[in-house]
Amino acid sequence: MKLISWNVAGFRACLKKGFGDFFARENADVYCLQEVKAEMHQIDFSPEGYQAYINPAEKKGYSGTLIYTRKQPLSVTCGMGIEEHDHEGRIITLEFEDYYLITVYVPNVKRELTRLDYRMVWEDDFRRYLKKLEENKPVVVCGDFNVAHTEMDIKNARANIGNAGFTYEERGKFTELLGAGFIDTFRYQNPEVSDRYTWWSFMNNARSRNIGWRIDYFIVSDSLKDRIKETMIYDEVMGSDHCPIGLVIE
Repeated sequence: MKLISWNVAGFRACLKKGFGDFFARENADVYCLQEVKAEMHQIDFSPEGYQAYINPAEKKGYSGTLIYTRKQPLSVTCGMGIEEHDHEGRIITLEFEDYYLITVYVPNVKRELTRLDYRMVWEDDFRRYLKKLEENKPVVVCGDFNVAHTEMDIKNARANIGNAGFTYEERGKFTELLGAGFIDTFRYQNPEVSDRYTWWSFMNNARSRNIGWRIDYFIVSDSLKDRIKETMIYDEVMGSDHCPIGLVIE
């Protein structure tokens, strides 16, 4: 299966910037979108042969996730079943025959780190959610994790230590996630590669200068590692401050 994940930073805007062309060209089985900022009735995109599942935030024009799949899921779940976390449309889980596919938009801690404490709770609960699913079958998780894990995943590491998305706390939680039996698929296939990013600031021509962060990931259960065939970063694709990423899994 070919899977694609993309933080579209407002789906209606991204649709006007070539999303449909990318969708058609890649011909993936599943497209997982984050930060959709819309409800289904506001979205003018219904590709033939695909079913759509959306989890909008209760707050209008904020957050939200959406999946287009041409493979029929066995079940669909929105959120992780915890009242505190399930108002912002951050998670959709599709159950397929031999694994779960989860798209996630991890909460941003904000510039002044005002949501850092909440983020730590969210991370622990999300990890437990994944491990609970894994008791039944392996998981594939994709989306915007809002953290650059190591210094290889960010252009100016030393200057950003302690900043939102590169705090020791956030990076530590990502390490805990991997330590719980999950694999960062891109890093698994590209252990020494740097300068491959998925998000760039709109300021100071950061994208044209490739001053970026790798904060979007495909994470899989360790038991699926031999089924990883290809990982992709579509850093040439515009339309958002993030670029799409991809995974081909057997």
